[in-house]
Amino acid sequence: MKIENAVALVTGANRGIGLAFARELLDRGARKVYVGARDPAAVTQPTQSGVQALRLDVTKAEDVAAAAALASDVTLVINNAGIAQPGGFLAADSEDAARRIFETNFFAVLRMSKAFAPILKANGGGALLNVLSVASWVNGGELAAYSASKSAAWSLTNALRNELAAQKTQVLALHMAYVDTDLTRGFDVPKSSPEDIVKRALDGLESGFDEVLADELTLQVKRGMTAPRPSYLPQAS
Repeated sequence: MKIENAVALVTGANRGIGLAFARELLDRGARKVYVGARDPAAVTQPTQSGVQALRLDVTKAEDVAAAAALASDVTLVINNAGIAQPGGFLAADSEDAARRIFETNFFAVLRMSKAFAPILKANGGGALLNVLSVASWVNGGELAAYSASKSAAWSLTNALRNELAAQKTQVLALHMAYVDTDLTRGFDVPKSSPEDIVKRALDGLESGFDEVLADELTLQVKRGMTAPRPSYLPQAS
């Protein structure tokens, strides 16, 4: 889809990648951008006109329903809101952490997609862009529940692409490694800027892609997944 004259809604838009999405959408000519956040007053709004702050806690069904009722002109939904917590699955609080993380990173994406799919259909199809991660494919245990939630969200994204094809809704999965945001503040590793990731994501969206691999590490991991591997299963004679 084309960004010019689009009406977009970005979840988790108060900082980091979400705020970068809002700014870049406006720079590319979006007619309106709804910036969703738990506390709209905390949103550092882009200076351009066409921005509307929206109270939106994606874990609350009532907030999502209210957003859908208000933003009935939306043609692009960017499911960006996400949370993480360090720790493995054998940590004492792993079950509680996993439930909390899945509520935001998986169930909220499902909730938003169900609420806005009819709106996108009514407005010509439009697009869903789900912010995922290289952790969709690998799980080293340091962010165990986060990685599992992104794997589930990747599967959800692939299913939605098939379910929404008939209404001509483009569904794009955005994968990237470390980005310089609050989420990765404690990681001493090379990081991409939110602005670079967002530019690549929107380039892919406008090119009609199903998936964007937004940095070199993500490309390397995906290549490793598709490389020939030895088979340990008995071969048919």
